[in-house]
Amino acid sequence: MGKARGKALGNQAGTQRAKPPANSNPFEVKINRQKFQILGRKTRHDVGLPGISRAKAIKKRTQTLLKEYKERDKSNVFTDKRFGEYNAKISPEEKMMKRFALERQRNNEKKSIYNLNEDEELTHYGQSLADIEKFNDIVDSDSDTEERGMLSAELTASHFGGGGGLLRKKTSEPGEEEEKPKSRKELIEELIAKSKQEKRERQAQRENALELTEKLDSDWKEIQFLLSHKTPKWEKKEKEEKPKPDTYDIMVRELGFEMKAQPSDRMKTEEELAKEEQARLRKLEADRLRRMLGKEEDEKSKKPKHMSADDLNDGFVLDKDDRRLLSYKDGKINQEIDDPNEEGKVQEEDSEGEEDQEPDTEDSEESDAPDNHSDLESNEASEEEDTVPENQKKKQIRTPEKNSRGGNQKAMIEAARSELPYTFAAPDSYEELKSLLSGKSTEQQLVVIERIQKCNHPSLAVGNKAKLQKLFGFLLEYIGDLATMIPPDLKTIDKFIVQLYNLCQMFPEFASSSVKFVLRDVVHEMEEMIEIKGRAAFPGLDVLIYLKIIGILFPTSDFWHPVVTPALVCMSQILTKCPVVSLQDVIKGLFVCCLFLEYVSLSQRFVPELINFLAGVLHMATPNKATRGYTLVHPFKPVGKNSELLLVSEKEDMDTWSKKGLPLSKVNGLKEGSKSETNHIRLSCICVCLNLIKRCLAMYSTLPSLPEIMEPIRVLLTKHISECEYPRELQELSQSILQEMENQEETYQPLVCEKSKPVPLKLFTPKLVKVLEFGRKQGSSKEEQERKRLIHKHKREFKGAVREIRKDNQFLARMQLSEIMERDSERKRKVKQLFGSLATQEGEWKALKRKKFKK
Repeated sequence: MGKARGKALGNQAGTQRAKPPANSNPFEVKINRQKFQILGRKTRHDVGLPGISRAKAIKKRTQTLLKEYKERDKSNVFTDKRFGEYNAKISPEEKMMKRFALERQRNNEKKSIYNLNEDEELTHYGQSLADIEKFNDIVDSDSDTEERGMLSAELTASHFGGGGGLLRKKTSEPGEEEEKPKSRKELIEELIAKSKQEKRERQAQRENALELTEKLDSDWKEIQFLLSHKTPKWEKKEKEEKPKPDTYDIMVRELGFEMKAQPSDRMKTEEELAKEEQARLRKLEADRLRRMLGKEEDEKSKKPKHMSADDLNDGFVLDKDDRRLLSYKDGKINQEIDDPNEEGKVQEEDSEGEEDQEPDTEDSEESDAPDNHSDLESNEASEEEDTVPENQKKKQIRTPEKNSRGGNQKAMIEAARSELPYTFAAPDSYEELKSLLSGKSTEQQLVVIERIQKCNHPSLAVGNKAKLQKLFGFLLEYIGDLATMIPPDLKTIDKFIVQLYNLCQMFPEFASSSVKFVLRDVVHEMEEMIEIKGRAAFPGLDVLIYLKIIGILFPTSDFWHPVVTPALVCMSQILTKCPVVSLQDVIKGLFVCCLFLEYVSLSQRFVPELINFLAGVLHMATPNKATRGYTLVHPFKPVGKNSELLLVSEKEDMDTWSKKGLPLSKVNGLKEGSKSETNHIRLSCICVCLNLIKRCLAMYSTLPSLPEIMEPIRVLLTKHISECEYPRELQELSQSILQEMENQEETYQPLVCEKSKPVPLKLFTPKLVKVLEFGRKQGSSKEEQERKRLIHKHKREFKGAVREIRKDNQFLARMQLSEIMERDSERKRKVKQLFGSLATQEGEWKALKRKKFKK
């Protein structure tokens, strides 16, 4: 506001200073001279008197700012809406004339569009409403005034007299003979005849019009050839032959007529599916408990679902529907009536079969009634002699049923007790889970675990999540117990992995923490054994199975994983810190090597412990340790008790050996068998080792330093394994490995530093700056100059606005000070007046007192 006010004041001051008043002192006139006149530059305050601009500004602030200041605490504002009151360009006479005209116009204007009591005349279809309200009936000149508004006697009699007026005699005019009145029947016949005659006339007119139209069409066709030479459209359509549809058009039409996809039902959420599954299992469990107690079906389920309005509510149930489909054959009704005795027998057989079955749904419970009421379904029109033997037959059939019900009920109870419960509570301890699973087959154990998960889904209750988390830990412990059994139950362990995977997907954080706890225990045990005995033994089958499960439950291709990475470290420590002292240790080590290859199959991470262990296994299968051209790494020793653990020298055992896989059950303990069986196991270990080496070559084929890494294995295969007379399968496998090594050596390329472009010399080129305009800052473009100009303008306007605001504040401060001084002076005046009045009163009182004293 101050900025605009200051600009306006400056403009006004500038316009008035251009021409100073005539009576001003010429020595007081201020003149700003300009040496050179520059085009486009605005000059202001050229000529003016000092003090004029300040007086104008004070006057402007008095009219605007002071007025706002005085009305700051007032809610109501008095606005002067008189025409031209503040317009100095209009003379007083013009103001008065315009105000008078507006007042007359305001009085003549319609006050409300809904006010009808005004001078304006309203009309309706050209007639004044005021005349219509007087109820003056305007007589038409063409109509007869006497007959207007009257009905004929015949019309009145026919419509309002009920037909009786037609029978009355008409008043005949004088001179005419009286006609005999017609009866009602004659009048009706006459009316029918007249209507038929009119109908015939209309039909004749329609036929004549149709004939004339056809004749006109035929004449027009004859004339049309003369008017134009164009062939009519109907002849063109007849002459033109329709083209045969293309295969593409036929396919498009077939696709257009194909049935569109129908919307299916909404997919249910996981919570809805869990609730439905829980309800189903509870219903099955209730049915099983009922059958264990030997109870029949509930009587409530036998009641019909629908009750008609004619139902007497007497418990009668009609199991058979006697309604038949109405059909016609050769123009006659086809009535196929079956023998009621056969129907009764069929119903009894169905009822017997249905009683033995297990009712699963409500529909089966409603249909399986013990009494089919077949005696009530017989025909009412038949004689009593036919119904009596029929009932006797049914009683004879039902007597063996009742005798066999006792045996069926016992069988049903035993079958229900032998079934697994459908609902299980989540176990709170490992002993409870073990008691639930003990004594059951593998399939039954899986069913128990599945039903525990379904009955305790996390979406069904608040504490179910913690229960299922505990179940994951209990299953891990149970799998460890199954692995330590002799022989281990590997089939059950394999089936339980699916349940572990489902629980791991539901609770990944808890599963990872549980597995890490197991790995921590394994590493601590290994470290304790190393501190006590100086060496650690290979872990049991349970730890190996845990490592196998980790590779299934968690992703192994990640660069770092909170579970898989510790598992890889644990396996590397097993291969490096556990010495091989028996065939069981060899089998365990080879199993860990297989796990290593499974873990790194996607990431192709290099594992040096794997190559060292495979080279050590081949070292234990070779003789002549003195002339070796390779080095061994801990835990293998070049010479010692177990340095020839896999060496086989019997020719017969080599010939009888066949290529087989090593069973995992051998890990827990080898049975004391013959020497040939032990040699066969040794040869199988060598075969597995060679297969693992072949897989390593295929996986690390792109590794540049692979030949150097595989050098100990190459020496063992060429100089030592080839000297042994191993079976033909092992020799072929070793030759294929050597061939792959040779092929990789040919493709091996040494490492070469990457060639880079030479760094060019620095070129000191001069920097060219375009001079846009003389006298301004150099090195800036038009956009930069425009930006600087706007910044400068903004600064100038900002300073002007701040200056005007400061002046406004000073003006308001002066006004406030003047108000305070006025209030103080007024207060002093009133106080002085009060003191004066009090002094006069005191003087008068003293004078009056003095007079009284003199008297």
